[in-house]
Amino acid sequence: MTEAPAEPLQRTALYPFHVARGAHLVPFAGWEMPLYYEGILPEHRAVRGAAGFFDVGHMGILTVAGASAASLLSRRTTADVGRLRPGQCRYTFLLDLNGAIVDDLLISRIDDGTAPAPSFLVVPNAATASAVFDLLRQHRRPDTEIARHNGAVTIVAVQGPESRRRLERLFDWSLGGTKFYHGAFFPREPGASPSPGRLGPAFPGGLGAEWLVTRTGYTGELGYEILLPGAEAPALAERLAADGIAPCGLGARDTLRLEKGYLLSGQDFHRDRTPLEAGQERFVEFDHRFVGREALEKQRGEGPPVRCVGLEVRAPNALPRHGTPVLSDGQPVASVSSGGISPTLGYGIALAYLPKALTAPGTALEVDLRGRRSPATVTPLPFVPAAKVAPGP
Repeated sequence: MTEAPAEPLQRTALYPFHVARGAHLVPFAGWEMPLYYEGILPEHRAVRGAAGFFDVGHMGILTVAGASAASLLSRRTTADVGRLRPGQCRYTFLLDLNGAIVDDLLISRIDDGTAPAPSFLVVPNAATASAVFDLLRQHRRPDTEIARHNGAVTIVAVQGPESRRRLERLFDWSLGGTKFYHGAFFPREPGASPSPGRLGPAFPGGLGAEWLVTRTGYTGELGYEILLPGAEAPALAERLAADGIAPCGLGARDTLRLEKGYLLSGQDFHRDRTPLEAGQERFVEFDHRFVGREALEKQRGEGPPVRCVGLEVRAPNALPRHGTPVLSDGQPVASVSSGGISPTLGYGIALAYLPKALTAPGTALEVDLRGRRSPATVTPLPFVPAAKVAPGP
């Protein structure tokens, strides 16, 4: 039987920049994305020590706007979205009826509070973006509009302790007032009106003279996400690179997020773990109704059977990878969900879902590296603290 031809890979607005810069391109969640440019290690170190930028245009870029927008998003996620103030962002989970994580999302309120109905930016992961889009459309009311903007709009993330100082110098923005998990619209050209930091223009129609800048980040460092028209993204990337901000690929993104203990959709959870098992209960607001709440309340009362913890593997050349068995007293008790060598620490680190009795910091375990056993120790997260933010100009 002849196999169906593979679907062609999608390309972000920054694809011409990737090619021009000689990026090593790989398939990722249906997209052709850079794994690295100069190399994973120098790109990782650039973000930890100064600043780097990432193409995030493969993530879903959705808007949900209308009278029932907040209630729809609250019903489908663990966040009470109706409480979000204009400009506020929230990290949250979309669950199934059993409380298992379907995807983790970023939701930002992008209206200024004066419109008849609120507007929200919703950013799911690349592999689940279409499913999230379809699900929200299926459950929306007629007074709410849901749209996807990939292509017309893209996202460039600038991360690192120098990110604020660099962006303020390049664009004459004043980012000090943009709090963690907040965002606002800023003019694309220095000195242009309207004044920086406002909210409210229609999305994506309002992008062009203004770009939406949020402050969240997936690296654990100070960082900003710039949402802008796709056609303008290559010029922005060249401008950032010319200022010495390193272009970075998926390889550095993965080592950076692992050092912080951040979860990767499809790897650390794939409809098989709840937020409580993942150690993410702080992102579950139990005081509102949402799909999966009953299952989570039951698990909260009984206690989750496993919990995601950090492991340090300090033996020389010991590289824990996804799927590596974790042993206690010689018996398998779990497998690594994410792992690798920490460029900052110089030894192996990993995430694994362990039985409750084995989750205390300092618990001694082993990992089975293709028949070779190496000591592993449960350790608090994050593995690496954030760098000190660079002072302003």
